[in-house]
Amino acid sequence: MGESDLHLAVALDGTGWHPASWREPDARPHELFTAGYWAELVAEAERGLLDLVTIEDALGPQSPDGPEGTRPGGSAETSGRASGPGLISPANRVRGRLDAVLVAARVAPLTRHIGIVPTQVVTHTEPFHASKAIATLDYVSSGRAGVQVRISHRPDEAALFGRRPVPPGLLDGSDPAALADLFDEAADYVEVLRRLWDSWEDDAEIRDAATGRFVDRDKLHYIDFEGAHFTVRGPSITPRPPQGQPVVAALAHRDVAFRLVGRGADVGFVTPRDDAAALVATIRAEQEAAGRGGETVHVLGDVVVFLGRSPAAAAERKERLDGLLGREYVSDAHVFVGTPAELADLALEWRAAGLSGLRLRPGALPVDLTRITRGLVPELQRRGAFRTAYEADTLRGLLGLPRPANRYATA
Repeated sequence: MGESDLHLAVALDGTGWHPASWREPDARPHELFTAGYWAELVAEAERGLLDLVTIEDALGPQSPDGPEGTRPGGSAETSGRASGPGLISPANRVRGRLDAVLVAARVAPLTRHIGIVPTQVVTHTEPFHASKAIATLDYVSSGRAGVQVRISHRPDEAALFGRRPVPPGLLDGSDPAALADLFDEAADYVEVLRRLWDSWEDDAEIRDAATGRFVDRDKLHYIDFEGAHFTVRGPSITPRPPQGQPVVAALAHRDVAFRLVGRGADVGFVTPRDDAAALVATIRAEQEAAGRGGETVHVLGDVVVFLGRSPAAAAERKERLDGLLGREYVSDAHVFVGTPAELADLALEWRAAGLSGLRLRPGALPVDLTRITRGLVPELQRRGAFRTAYEADTLRGLLGLPRPANRYATA
């Protein structure tokens, strides 16, 4: 893979990843629950020729206190109990969010090329429901859907469903076996998704009005999945998606999450600082262990970005936001403060270490998104490191991933 194959994604969350971003002069906190707000952000990302956007989601509200990164393995923010009603919490943080899959389905038809990857919490939810929701997203986007799988390990989130208790050592990390079980469940969830997407062969629909045959029932298949966490017979009620299988992504901070990426994901988001090459090597080893050594799994480095025309301007803006927050903002991911040209240097440095590219988390929206699309992208293009036009109409095409064969189809 050459430098021009660098992949760029943007992670959208609220008014930006800095908890005080809603107080920026150009922020639009009162529009967060409107379709137009999200449509404009995704349209801007598409103008920048980005590969995909991810849309954050969780079972609990955003945390009013504490730094990001306390979720084990697969998330980028804390989640605590609500401290009171209203969209904005007393602790300077946006509270409340829309359903990411439904937002994705609303904005996807308004775009033509960019991949749309909502977050799906796989703990406490059913893979059958998620499979048809993401398959539907693939249809309404004409083949540009993906899903970012995410675990939930908090007792307050489990209480929303009341189906099972959370082991007391899961939240503080003192019960690694319970955490491993959550990620094993997530791996089973991904396997069920993939089998359900394959449960209709590509030509299962006949639609022959003259004979009255709409579906060839011999080309619909039971998946008969039986595991420790799910028993799913299938088939799906939704025909096989346009991509065959939408792209599966996961965020990985530690070994159990690296294993999930190696076992079942097409894209892994990691949080390197000075260990990018080691993280890539770990995921490649997990691929090999899972028998997927010959498959393409992209590894993108997550970076929270605060961009300015000069390093001093970028630093001043972050310092002002930190002042509004009342503490220094920190993250599970690398926090970058500087110019688009300096960010391009980092992107190529990590690319040389083996990463496929970056997933950028704008510190504040829309300012850091537009500095990505109108500053970073042109800089990378000048260096011959990024596309100058979209050359594929599906997300798999943008990522250079083949359309997978249906596991149930006979030759």
